[in-house]
Amino acid sequence: MSEGSIESDKEVGVALALGAIAVVGAVVMFAYPGQLGKAWGFAGAFVFATLAVGAVQLFD
Repeated sequence: MSEGSIESDKEVGVALALGAIAVVGAVVMFAYPGQLGKAWGFAGAFVFATLAVGAVQLFD
């Protein structure tokens, strides 16, 4: 029998999911009429983009 390792693409899926949420935050940042909504959109985009990069590093 040959022994092999099974590699998972979990990091890609998690990064894509978090990246999609970051894109939604960026859209909110540009589309929301008030400054407070734009700030929350920026914060969401920044946090989820950071988590996407971290997920790739964590699962690698």
